[in-house]
Amino acid sequence: MNQIKAAILSGELEEGDVLPSVRNLARDLNCSVITTRKAYEGLEAEGFTINMAGKGSFVAPQNMELLRENRLAEIERKLTDIMEYARPVGITGADLKTIIDELSRED
Repeated sequence: MNQIKAAILSGELEEGDVLPSVRNLARDLNCSVITTRKAYEGLEAEGFTINMAGKGSFVAPQNMELLRENRLAEIERKLTDIMEYARPVGITGADLKTIIDELSRED
């Protein structure tokens, strides 16, 4: 699922592109059809694809601003969890900012 999201966000997959069928992808990935179907349902729920019974799954039009806002909200939740995890052992927000700055330079 993450690979498909990344391909959509990078423009590798564009609006209207057809995704592999659930059965074909499950076979290619050597996983169950149920797992693959759940992944496709997750992509649709997040607005990345449109699943049409009998026709397949297609890349949905992307509202990049909405996707960005959703991603920022998710990052904020994760950072809040990290702050709560770090605080008891004396790791400060400044310490975490230093880590983020270092990771950003590696890009």
